Amino acid sequence: MPLYHKLGKIPPKRHTQFRKEDGSLYAEQLFGTIGFDGMYSNLYHEHRPTQVIDIRDQYSVAPKIAKANNLQSYRLRGFQVPAEDDYLDSRKVVLTNSDCNIILSAPKKSLRDYFYKNTDADELIFIHKGSGKLRTFMGNLDFKYGDYLLVPRGMIYQVDFDTEDNRLFIVESYSPIYTPKRYRNWFGQLLEHSPFCERDIRKPQELETFNEQGEFLMKVKKQDEIIEMVYATHPFDVVGYDGYNYPYAFSIHDFEPITGRIHQPPPVHQTFETDTFVVCSFVPRLYDYHPDSIPAPYNHSNIDSDEVLYYVDGDFMSRNDIDAGHISLHPAGIPHGPHPGATERSIGQVKTDELAVMVDTFKPLKVTEEALKIADDTYFQSWLD
Repeated sequence: MPLYHKLGKIPPKRHTQFRKEDGSLYAEQLFGTIGFDGMYSNLYHEHRPTQVIDIRDQYSVAPKIAKANNLQSYRLRGFQVPAEDDYLDSRKVVLTNSDCNIILSAPKKSLRDYFYKNTDADELIFIHKGSGKLRTFMGNLDFKYGDYLLVPRGMIYQVDFDTEDNRLFIVESYSPIYTPKRYRNWFGQLLEHSPFCERDIRKPQELETFNEQGEFLMKVKKQDEIIEMVYATHPFDVVGYDGYNYPYAFSIHDFEPITGRIHQPPPVHQTFETDTFVVCSFVPRLYDYHPDSIPAPYNHSNIDSDEVLYYVDGDFMSRNDIDAGHISLHPAGIPHGPHPGATERSIGQVKTDELAVMVDTFKPLKVTEEALKIADDTYFQSWLD
């Protein structure tokens, strides 16, 4: 998100001496993406962020592929993913390709026994159930039902949950996640016709600084493996930073829908984008108001992308027998559309209360063993009369 942010104490000019009260230097760190060409922030630490005491276990968390070349439409019952105590253990990759992982997670316990860092991927965490606080070395963010949390790659974080009833829908992206280019001017400001604006973006405001030495376990994800590293200082020792690269929150409830006289295509629901997939938000909205309009979507061919729809709440007008937490996968190469009866049901309706998150990938998705554990194998036949 191209939006400048400053928090804590920083010197008047970067890459210059910034000293503590005892005369020693704070340790400056450039936290950036795409080499030196992407968004970045300059951080100032109590201690050098490079002090590693030990490297311990290294183990694979690569998803196990059940169907590498898939042309079958699936429905996955997401709430059947069992809840687990540990945050990382609870994350189950259900769909994957070389650009992203789509993950379901039901963590019961807060992540406080170790720190976590994903070095390969931005993480977009959608909060379906639960509330709490995302803690990072760049400040904290409170979250609740309906929030997207955008966690840039390389971000060190922990998570506090208020209860044990938590359901997360997570997308790991190997390319940076941005707001849609067509909703921004050449300066990066969101335009007047954008379905959300900068006021809706929640930036970190609470910066916790720990000046502690000891042994601090960090689990680092790199190339589908977790590597356990022990650091000599507390990772949350940042006294201040400024720049454009930091975690932020955006609520799906702040997305303002774009409507028209006739049915609008999915790009009007677009919320985030990368070079390899887009994320859309379907929210409660008024239906089309042409006197002969058909509010339900028309049949359309998925020629260039796989479509994943995660159902959050409400009554999704184009589907039959869909509940909260379900995921539909409509793969590229075949058409899909409203279920039998959905078109007729939609005529004359004035609004919908549906809430859903859609991910359209430009490369085919592979179906994992975790997905098949919660899959409806007969879903592809649900369009039969």
